[in-house]
Amino acid sequence: MTTPRPSTELSADEARRIALRAQGLLGTPDRRSGVRGVLRHLGAVQLDTISVLARSHELIPYARLGAVGRKTVEDAYWKDTHAFEYWSHAACILPVEEWPHFAFRRRAYRSRPHWHHDLPDGVYDQVIKQLTTEGPLTATELGGAKKTSDWWDWSGSKVAVERALMYGEVVCVERRGWKRVYDLAERAVPAALLHDELDDTECLRRLVRLAGRSLGVGTRADIADYHRLKGEQVDAVIADSGLVPVTVEGWAKPAWADPEALATPPRGRHRTTLLSPFDSLIWERARTERIFGFTHRLEAYVPRQKRVYGYFAMPVLAGGRLVGRVDPAREGSTLVARQVTLDGPKAVPAVAQALVEAASWVDCTDVRVERVDAPELREPLVRALSGLPA
Repeated sequence: MTTPRPSTELSADEARRIALRAQGLLGTPDRRSGVRGVLRHLGAVQLDTISVLARSHELIPYARLGAVGRKTVEDAYWKDTHAFEYWSHAACILPVEEWPHFAFRRRAYRSRPHWHHDLPDGVYDQVIKQLTTEGPLTATELGGAKKTSDWWDWSGSKVAVERALMYGEVVCVERRGWKRVYDLAERAVPAALLHDELDDTECLRRLVRLAGRSLGVGTRADIADYHRLKGEQVDAVIADSGLVPVTVEGWAKPAWADPEALATPPRGRHRTTLLSPFDSLIWERARTERIFGFTHRLEAYVPRQKRVYGYFAMPVLAGGRLVGRVDPAREGSTLVARQVTLDGPKAVPAVAQALVEAASWVDCTDVRVERVDAPELREPLVRALSGLPA
């Protein structure tokens, strides 16, 4: 283990700007590399079943690049084996070149002592045989995803193929109508990557380094959370990861930074955009509060009467700050802002701009505002919306 270098001191504002640049939300976007560039820059793009304006894995490149066609997004992820789906921060799309670095997690799944779903004898081998001769296939094509209509009541073939996915014998090669499409790893993963089974230390060192690069600067907990590592796993490799120790004004815990992020001051144009609640800029609640002074919580699974900001409240990023929230919906060609929270009158123009741009992206020709938490700001927001080109 190497000796940590002397700590660099960062102001809270410097840390915030470093984090924004690391997440591709400060500076000129690299449009030439497009969605694939965003994926490699972030290291992981989270998937989720909820679709309001679009699914989260579409919203994430939109936030950084602007209007990107949905087919363009899907092709960028899945065409020509540029990505695979696996468990990282959650279920995520990952750059295919990182396949070797998740070997530690595949080994952990193989040695797992028990599972929530029983696996009938012979079903695993049958699924592998079927994929070998007929793949790629969905769970339905493998014999059915469920035994009953209950979402958790998986069929034997679904249990088998999901276990094979965790083991790394099978890969999700695309989503078709939101269903996973499975294929054998030996067909889906480039040969040069498939058998490069690194030891746990090499895997963890790489993922810690990637997390630090994608965060720009973060605490031990931030870095661990990015790919859902354990704190002790981070501790074992961070000194040799290439990250450097820093202290950040107002942060109670020590932090680590990507040395490239420290090499040049973070400058450039800020994005004004709606953010998916599953965007990696804000997916760790404590970090979001620490950096932006903003409490972010997904309330889709909270009973309606207990929601504060709405079903799918999307934070609004403008000027490098989180300046409000919008809970959106679509009614035909109208984007409906069911509930809007504004951080004061100065946030009105930015929220209006974010709404109009999002509406255009999803082919809506109108924006309707329903509730604004500060009623006196509703009329200024409506006026701002009417003054912007559709």
